[in-house]
Amino acid sequence: MEELLPVIDYISRYVDLTDDEKKHLATFLKITRVKKRQFIVQPGFVCKHKSYVVKGAFRGYLIDKQGKEHTLSFAIEDWWISDYSSLIYQEPATLFVEALEDSVLIQIEYENMQRFLEEIPKLEKFERIITQRALAFQQKRLLANFTSTAEERYDEFMSKYTAIAKRVPQYALASYLGFSKEYLSKIRNGKTSKS
Repeated sequence: MEELLPVIDYISRYVDLTDDEKKHLATFLKITRVKKRQFIVQPGFVCKHKSYVVKGAFRGYLIDKQGKEHTLSFAIEDWWISDYSSLIYQEPATLFVEALEDSVLIQIEYENMQRFLEEIPKLEKFERIITQRALAFQQKRLLANFTSTAEERYDEFMSKYTAIAKRVPQYALASYLGFSKEYLSKIRNGKTSKS
């Protein structure tokens, strides 16, 4: 159970679990080691797991009909990642979820997630809280894309998520922020020359 403590501690920040509930929860979880550039989700296949990052970094993205990549999410230690639409509806994924570094995950299968929500009712509250937070985050991101300049989006990301910016490829960061890597370079060069 020692290896599973990071996710159990994470959940315990939101709900109080008894020792018995923690032990029961641990029976639903599994450790997965992933190599850099390995996919844990691919389009066309049903996403079977929700993944908590213990070590490493991931990127969730899609490729449009013109072959252009669009980064939707990143995840580093203490974050969750999945193709949530595929996971929740148990339909083929639209996203790639790729390891950007050699990584360690704690995963829970969809069926086990449904079981633990029934068997440990406190976890319903946990799922509600993190779902609400994720929804609010996505709304803020959409609003920023509509109302903020590219430079403002870059500045906000760099102020809030410096640890991620240092670990993800520049093309992925640019894609996430909604512009080209060349434009990202231009923004960075402008900031350097002002310093």
